Amino acid sequence: MPSRPAPPEASPRSLALALALVIALGGCGSSGSSSNGIAAKAPAQIVAAAKSAAVGAATVHVAGSILVEGKPISLDMELVADKGGTGRVTLGALSIRLIELDGSLYVSGSPSFYERVAGPAAARRLQGIWLKGPAAGGALRSLASLTDLGKLLGGTIAGHGALSRAAGVTVDGRGTVGVSDLAQGATMYVASSGIPYPLEIVWGAAKRGKLLFEDWNEAAEIAAPTHAISIEQLQRGA
Repeated sequence: MPSRPAPPEASPRSLALALALVIALGGCGSSGSSSNGIAAKAPAQIVAAAKSAAVGAATVHVAGSILVEGKPISLDMELVADKGGTGRVTLGALSIRLIELDGSLYVSGSPSFYERVAGPAAARRLQGIWLKGPAAGGALRSLASLTDLGKLLGGTIAGHGALSRAAGVTVDGRGTVGVSDLAQGATMYVASSGIPYPLEIVWGAAKRGKLLFEDWNEAAEIAAPTHAISIEQLQRGA
């Protein structure tokens, strides 16, 4: 892990907001195919079909990276519907491990993360310690959307803008059909057989990156860390 503090703008809240923006930009793509019937649909209808498939899934693994204002943002999350999620998010030197379970959000991070949350002195004592807060409110609430399957995937494929068809590609051995939003520079590729799950979003130009959606409905477990410290008590100096 990095040992130097992250730049001032790389706070947990700004990280979550930046990722929310990235996810929203991806919402302009979708696709269809002949074997599952969506190839014949209009782009807006394809978006609706892909959104319905995604939000109805039990689990998905989301991983990838993208540039936001020239800074690389990456995430690697396992999301479980109606339960929570677990994984890692990074923005430059700031690295955060996230777990949401039963309405509580657990966070562990790099030295720069602890310094942001508790100050330089406390950061040295908190290395490796999990912080806990409510997912629906409090200091960590802005990160909760990254561990919610419905919010993350719903935002990713919320169709808007002028959509156009794009040539399909093979993603993890599966055929796809693409739909692009030229204004946002994003193309989403959706499975052309079976359930029309979104499999990949690709950005070009300044954003340059991609997100992969894989292991739909594969078994996944989330466990809460032990001996977590309440972030509210920490910030009050308790």
